[in-house]
Amino acid sequence: MKRILSILMENEPGSLSRVVGLFSQRGYNIETLSVAPTDDETLSRLTITTFGDDRVLEQITKQVNKLVDVLKVSNLTEKAHIERELMLIKVSASSSEQRAEVVRCNDIFRGQIVDVTANIFTIQLIGNNEKLTGFIAALNDQISVLEVVRSGTVGIARGERALKI
Repeated sequence: MKRILSILMENEPGSLSRVVGLFSQRGYNIETLSVAPTDDETLSRLTITTFGDDRVLEQITKQVNKLVDVLKVSNLTEKAHIERELMLIKVSASSSEQRAEVVRCNDIFRGQIVDVTANIFTIQLIGNNEKLTGFIAALNDQISVLEVVRSGTVGIARGERALKI
């Protein structure tokens, strides 16, 4: 089962490597990882997507909480939350039919064309994993995908619940 952990930690050299090292030492796989400073520049917020059952997630959470750099850990997937990912995708479309298909798919998925050359489109798309994967699948039938870069999942709890100290 997919799990999204949101971790509030000190913004210090080595903090990220200690969290990632813990996952590696325990044999837990990280599917996606995203980290950036918060509005308080002494703190960073790390979002990790991993897979596991309740027992594995409890072990991960307990181990991460033991790290001195970590202030709070929250399992976003246990309650209502919002998750998003950013994808930049570069596609080749040389014929007018292919170009029209790229624009049509972009409109359907509410993407944004951020760069265009004579035969290349670069599209920015924001959404959950399923939306981004669906966009790639929709293009692959007729359009050549040249390059894909994805940011990894970021998430936040719905409502009044917040990860703060």
